[in-house]
Amino acid sequence: MRRPAAVFITFALAAGTAGCGGDTPRPPSATPPPASEQASDPVAGKPVTLACGSTRLKVPGAPPPLARSGSFGRLDALARRLKVRGVTWRDDEGELLRVGVVCGVRTAEQFATLVARSTLTAYRGKPALRWTTRGGLRNFMWLESPGTAVYLAATPGMTAQLRQTAAAIREGAS
Repeated sequence: MRRPAAVFITFALAAGTAGCGGDTPRPPSATPPPASEQASDPVAGKPVTLACGSTRLKVPGAPPPLARSGSFGRLDALARRLKVRGVTWRDDEGELLRVGVVCGVRTAEQFATLVARSTLTAYRGKPALRWTTRGGLRNFMWLESPGTAVYLAATPGMTAQLRQTAAAIREGAS
C-alpha cells in the first residue's frame, strides 16, 4: 500500500492537477491588494508562532468577532500518535477556527496515510489532505517541510476564513 501512495503523490504533484476543486485553499496572488483592502484585512488580530523543532510558522490572529478560546495538543483523526500544537478561536454563535502544527511526519508517503478517509490533494506544490468530520468540521492539512505539517479546521460558516488564514501562514517567523 505504501508504494502506490508514493506513486500517486509523485504523479499528482508532477501533473499539477491535484489541487483542483474542492475546499482547497488558494495561494495568495503575487500582486499586493490595494491599500483600501489592506486596512480591512480579514485576517487580523494578534499573530501566533507555532513550531516543530527548528521550523517556526507565523499564524495570523483571527479577526473579530472570533476570540482566542484555548489551545489543543491532539487530533483524533491522525492514524498514529504525533506531537500536535495548536490554537482555537471561537465566536459567540459557535463558529470555530483551529490552526496548528503536526510534528514528526517526515515523508510524503507517511503524510498520505496519516488520516483515514481523507482526500489527497496539493497546496503550494506540497502534498495536502482534506476531510470533513461527522460533526461537519472542515479539516485541511499540508506538509510544509519534512517533520512539519500545517493543520487548519473550521466550521462551515468559517470556510472562507480558513482559506484566508492558510494563505497568510508564513514559515520562518521569529
